[in-house]
Amino acid sequence: MQQAMAALVCIDDFEAYARTHLSKYAFDYFSCGAQEQQTLQDNKDAFKRLRLLPRLMRDVSNRDLSTTILGQRISFPIAISPTAKHCLAHPDGEIATAKAASSMQTGMVISHRSTKRLEDIAVASPEGLKWFQLNIYKDRSLVQHLIQRAEKAGYKGIVVTIDSVVIGKKYSMIRHKKGLPHPYRFENLMEYGFTNEELRSESKSARLKDETLTWRDIDWIKSVTSLPIILKGILTAEDAHNAVLHKADAIIVSNHGGRLLDGVLATIDALPEVVQAVRGSDIEVYLDGGIRKGTDVLKALALGAKAVFVGRPVLWGLATDGEAGVKKVLQILRDEFDIAMALSGCKTLKEITPDLVERRPVISSNL
Repeated sequence: MQQAMAALVCIDDFEAYARTHLSKYAFDYFSCGAQEQQTLQDNKDAFKRLRLLPRLMRDVSNRDLSTTILGQRISFPIAISPTAKHCLAHPDGEIATAKAASSMQTGMVISHRSTKRLEDIAVASPEGLKWFQLNIYKDRSLVQHLIQRAEKAGYKGIVVTIDSVVIGKKYSMIRHKKGLPHPYRFENLMEYGFTNEELRSESKSARLKDETLTWRDIDWIKSVTSLPIILKGILTAEDAHNAVLHKADAIIVSNHGGRLLDGVLATIDALPEVVQAVRGSDIEVYLDGGIRKGTDVLKALALGAKAVFVGRPVLWGLATDGEAGVKKVLQILRDEFDIAMALSGCKTLKEITPDLVERRPVISSNL
């Protein structure tokens, strides 16, 4: 495995390796987007429409990549997005992912639909920064109990996914005609009276979702926890203003990895509007979607993100070699970001400013 890992030098290499080593169901589940997958592709392509304008002849010999997210220090501004079903990629699942994040001194958001219990993940990586992601289901007592479990287990923030009141239509998963395969389970939900069949089937578990959600539900979430609230899924100034109004602590500019509504803005295209909308408030803005290179991270920070979160690249690393694979993916992104900073004339994150990037029109189909 060490020899195979040595040959993987970029995120695309890890994806190619995962494609040939995962089951077709697992790879399709992790990689697919909604419908024609326009947004899935555009999340990556949008970064290529941004060109860098480096500043030369600056002393960058002593660079500092560290930052804080909601006052919690991480060693570089790349953390792990919430994604479900990690055990499909590796038997150690989310425990391996969390250990890798901890060893790299960065943060991880644990999905409430993880295949390891949130308490077990916390015990396995006691030093790592962890936030807990959840949806607001119809059964508010379930939601409140999940929050209480996360608080008790030592999680430091609650990430509320607000853009998925229904499940997006994903053609490849419809063709598979099956849900989470045995023996895996959504461990955090098993104690609430659901059957395996209900939770394994995407169509049946969709019945848990609440289509009546409004901003008042964010007020309710804040009333039942003292943890910071991070809203994931915002793409517009209007929703960013509402996040400030309802006293969210942070926003993740996200389109759910292109898995919900096909045709929405790429996240890096939506980022400047959201950043401008919250200017003057204390709310922090992060981004996920399409990050594949260190230069992508640099561009996101230049346009106002405090940090970025990555999902699929971590899953490709997990599928390749468990904890070691995730760690190498994070190391690659960190090293590429460090190089991009140096070659752009930046020795601290504060020096990464909007004048480092310029949007250029696409002049060919080969981005």
